[in-house]
Amino acid sequence: MAFMKTEQYESRPNILESEVGLVLKTYTADQTNAETVGTKKIIKAGSVYPTNATGAIGIVFEDVDMTDDAKRPISVIIAGRVLEKRLPVTVDETAKTELEKSGIVFVVTEDPVY
Repeated sequence: MAFMKTEQYESRPNILESEVGLVLKTYTADQTNAETVGTKKIIKAGSVYPTNATGAIGIVFEDVDMTDDAKRPISVIIAGRVLEKRLPVTVDETAKTELEKSGIVFVVTEDPVY
């Protein structure tokens, strides 16, 4: 199983507020967790892993292309500070409570205007 295929499809803003206290762990993602973007199946950075409900473990650190893989290792934030408004979905209250207990801090701030 090779994970060397690289293809740029879009650029997203950073979801981290700070790298201080950032802890990442490797988990296995299933293609069923991906959403279809054009012709690709993508798990977006900022998605809740494994599900946006009870049982949430962390937040996906970077976009993952699952188009050619049924399962794949991914980086998941299990502790750190993330910008809540930049996440691709609204985090469920139950999931948010579980993630806050594990060490994730949701920072609410306005994006700067340039």
